[in-house]
Formats: sequence, structure tokens, C-alpha cells
Amino acid sequence: MTAFITRCSPRPPPERPERDWLATGLRICLALALCLYLALARAGSIEPMKAALLPTDEGYALSAEFAIDLGPRIEEALSHGIALYFNLELELNRPRKYWLDEHIGGHSLTYRLSYNPLMRQYRLSTGPLQQTNFPTLEQALRALGRIAALPVLEKGRLKTGETYQASLRLALDRSLLPKPFQLDALASRDWQVDAKVLHWQFQAAEAGK
Repeated sequence: MTAFITRCSPRPPPERPERDWLATGLRICLALALCLYLALARAGSIEPMKAALLPTDEGYALSAEFAIDLGPRIEEALSHGIALYFNLELELNRPRKYWLDEHIGGHSLTYRLSYNPLMRQYRLSTGPLQQTNFPTLEQALRALGRIAALPVLEKGRLKTGETYQASLRLALDRSLLPKPFQLDALASRDWQVDAKVLHWQFQAAEAGK
């Protein structure tokens, strides 16, 4: 007697196009959400474009330009009434070949940038008597980033013809933010503003001429 064995091939699983489309759509949504998050959670930056120390009748004055991008999170906080403070810091040294550089002096200035929702104006100030209003944030940041003939050093501090090293930086002072925002700024990237330092060498021209 002969026995026959018939092997049954398994049936292929049924196609599920709906599930495939759902998975693809979910991946696309996640990718778009990630892109949106990265766009909103980016850090700002303050980059010095150029700077120079020029002789005046009283001494030396600073002229400089900065490109300022606060980032969306800080701009939003500003528009809701949070004042921002920025520190301009200049350091001057005289390079010495066989010793540490000689510190000549420096200058610092604090700017306050705020927004008045009733007037719909941005205000930039360096003191109670030096205030300027702007209709747009772009104009206010442009003014903040332009330093024109700012007196920084009195006459006689630099020797004519000597070479000096200058360092310049404009940075957001997060220590002057309200306390809850200070904690947020420590942990959140979108509260970071990368403030680059500009270094340059120059030969001092004679002041007072």
C-alpha cells in the first residue's frame, strides 16, 4: 500500500494597505513635528561684524556693528513684557613678547530692551535719560547692534604707534531676567544666545588731533 503525503503551503498573509498608509503617515507627522521643534528651539546669536577704535579730541571712541538674532523664544518673551539686558564689554591689552600682556583698560555699558504693548513700541535705553523708541523689533535690534563714536578711553592712555590687542563682546545678561526665566534659561536651548568675541590688533594713532 502506497501512502501519499501532501504538503500544504502556508497562505500568504493578507495585504493590509490601510495599516501601511497609517504607519507612513505617522512617520511623516513625526518628522514634521521634529522639524518644527528644531526650528522653534534654536539658540540665538550675537556676532560682531566689525569694530574700530578711533582717536578723538578727548581720547578714543569705539565704532562697531553686531548682527543680532535673539531666537523665537526670547522674542516671544520680549513681546510679553519681559525686559532684556545686554552688556557691551571692551578689553584692551598691550602684547609683550617675554611677559604677560599688559592690561590697559576697558569699558562696559548695559543696554535695556523692552516692549510696551499699549504703545506697541520697543524701547532701547542705557539710562533714565537716554531712551529711544522704535516701531519694530528689527529697528530696535539694528540700533542695539550699531555702536557709533562711543567714548571708551581718555586721552594719554595709549602710546602713539604702539600695537594693542582689543576684545569686544555684546551679550545677553541672563542674570537680570526674572527668577523663573533664569531657571528656564539654564536648562533650555532656546534661551541661549551665542555671543561671539571679536579680537583684533591695531596701532594707536595720536589722540587730540
